[in-house]
Amino acid sequence: MTPIRTLRFLPILLLGLTGCQDALDSVSNKVEHPLPAKLVNKMKAHDMSTRSPIMMRIFKEEGVLEVWKQKGNGRYDIIASYEICKWSGKLGPKFKEGDRQAPEGYYRVYPYQMNPNSSYYLSFNMGYPNSYDRSYGRTGSNLMVHGACSSAGCYSMTDEQVLEIYGFARDAFKGGQEFFMVEALPFRMTPENMAKHRNNEHFEFWKMLKVGYDHFELTRRPPKVDVCNRQYVFNQVPEVENASFQANAACPPASLPTTLASAYFAYEKTWNQNFIKAVAELDREEAQQIAASQARAEADAKQAEREAEIAARIAANGGQSATAPVLSLFSTGNPLQALTPGTAPATQQTNAPLPAPTATADEARQTVPAVATTGVPVPAPNPVVQSQLNAGQSPQPGRSDKPFWKIWSSN
Repeated sequence: MTPIRTLRFLPILLLGLTGCQDALDSVSNKVEHPLPAKLVNKMKAHDMSTRSPIMMRIFKEEGVLEVWKQKGNGRYDIIASYEICKWSGKLGPKFKEGDRQAPEGYYRVYPYQMNPNSSYYLSFNMGYPNSYDRSYGRTGSNLMVHGACSSAGCYSMTDEQVLEIYGFARDAFKGGQEFFMVEALPFRMTPENMAKHRNNEHFEFWKMLKVGYDHFELTRRPPKVDVCNRQYVFNQVPEVENASFQANAACPPASLPTTLASAYFAYEKTWNQNFIKAVAELDREEAQQIAASQARAEADAKQAEREAEIAARIAANGGQSATAPVLSLFSTGNPLQALTPGTAPATQQTNAPLPAPTATADEARQTVPAVATTGVPVPAPNPVVQSQLNAGQSPQPGRSDKPFWKIWSSN
């Protein structure tokens, strides 16, 4: 943005920041600050209580944090969506302390993870590393959702946003929720997005996360998440009572509930068909782009070749353009001969004899006007015509010497 445009919008920007700051300055107790009336009314309209359970979904690529809340029928509906101010790193999971990578996966947030005294206004710890992360030896600490719009591996919101997000979690805990889940995903796991990222090194990891995403899309309830055999598993019911899931151990015999399994089978069938179509469309577009790129490269190569040929001809001609002089198109031999006074350009010989001149060379020379030696060509007189003039004859027999307006006059 240019300085002038920056100055033009500066008052508006400052006004917005001032309004936000005024709202936060009026918060005497940020930990217990009630949710805005507009959100409370929205919850009532969607059959939600202020203290019903919540869950959160984070989408890195879209830069969105969603808050979902349970309705009276037990299913969840979205109640608020916030644009993430900053998140660090790139798409993909976090691996080690200090890589400045925001985590991806399924995390539980318990009351003790809430931090009312955060240096970043308010925050809660996401719970990284979880049992899945630890099974791969991944390290990291203090991975938060917090305010202050500054991130070094966290998901950072504005202070005003985190005031509401914290309030949703606080009220849910007051309502008796044991923990709420945060699904941190690279993007919405649609066929189109998965097709777009199909060549990413983390694709297999995302396919695993997608199962939990799909279950939520089908049921609108947070999935039951376990880890076994160093893999996430979702909504699995063990065949043996009290069987446990251990992250580094083999998964116990388990299966999906029948209703969910049937719905998931149909969902996956349609999803896979759309995925194949999306891949085919992307392959077609990539092929067109490659063909266009090759055509441009060939055109550039031919242009470079032509320019090289022209440069070589100029170099061979002593630095001069290799284009032929215009005079060479109309004369043979020495082109300057056509500029010599009293001479005619060479013409192609024919078998027809030229008429013999009747004037002497001395007479012909006497009729040639004086010409300054400026190199301007002067045509030589026709000897036959000159001899007729000297004899007092008309050069063209039968031609009248009368003006053209008297030719048809009887006088």
